[in-house]
Amino acid sequence: MSSVEFEGVFVPNVTPFAEGEVDEDSLRRLVDYLIDGGASGIIPCGTTGESATLSHDEHVRVIEVVVDQVAGRVPVVAGVGTNDTRETIGLVERVEGLDLQGYLVVCPYYNRPSQDGIIKHFRAVSGVTDRPVLVYNIPTRTGRNIDVGTVVELSRIPNIVGIKDASGDINQTMSILARTSEDFCVLSGEDHLLFSICCLGGHGGIMASAHVLPGEFLALCNAVGEGDLDGARRLHFHLLPLVRIMFKEPNPSPAKAAMKLLGVIDSDELRLPLMAVSAACREDIAGVLHGLKLI
Repeated sequence: MSSVEFEGVFVPNVTPFAEGEVDEDSLRRLVDYLIDGGASGIIPCGTTGESATLSHDEHVRVIEVVVDQVAGRVPVVAGVGTNDTRETIGLVERVEGLDLQGYLVVCPYYNRPSQDGIIKHFRAVSGVTDRPVLVYNIPTRTGRNIDVGTVVELSRIPNIVGIKDASGDINQTMSILARTSEDFCVLSGEDHLLFSICCLGGHGGIMASAHVLPGEFLALCNAVGEGDLDGARRLHFHLLPLVRIMFKEPNPSPAKAAMKLLGVIDSDELRLPLMAVSAACREDIAGVLHGLKLI
């Protein structure tokens, strides 16, 4: 199974809220903004989409709205991962009829399963769909790292085609790249490591920072692929202040603040326990956007 559709820069879109409810109008504007800006694909209901505080019906509705608004222009990969294998399978089954190019499935969080349990979880989830599945490893949030040997084992499952690697461990990433086939798609889940991972043979990234200037992040990836390392390095350092400010306070608070400042969404409201950025952080975000000549 080819993983070419997962190369580039995918944006795990925020979920806009208005007075506690999903703001579908803002969500549709956001989708258009990201596609017009050069995003390779959209990922609704990931970590950045506040999936942890969406009800199942809201979760499905957000995916439906994104698919409808994208209208086939770029791939849509639905975030469906939970800490319950049955629940994850249930979400897959509810959205299987939509025009999706695959699923992003996070390592089960809180439960702290063994590596064998992680393998059985992904085997069960990938077994209920013919669509490609991306494994999502983010141990700082889940409490469990997906070990390199486990990733290698998962890569042998026909429709598990890649990984969003947010381990933050470049040695682990190098081992995954060395021990999996060339068509196993390794995407950076740590925005500041996009340049490094692409230089090592990675295929791009899934990045909250790419809400702003997705096309420039993609240009960085393309420059590496074309052998223009000087150009890619310049883009890396040009975009690094944006990456840093996007994680100054808990994600996705800064991303929502940036989209509000750019007029893409109407409100930067979040659901508790997350809160909007502080006044100082908002000022810093505005400064970075001004420096990029966006406001």
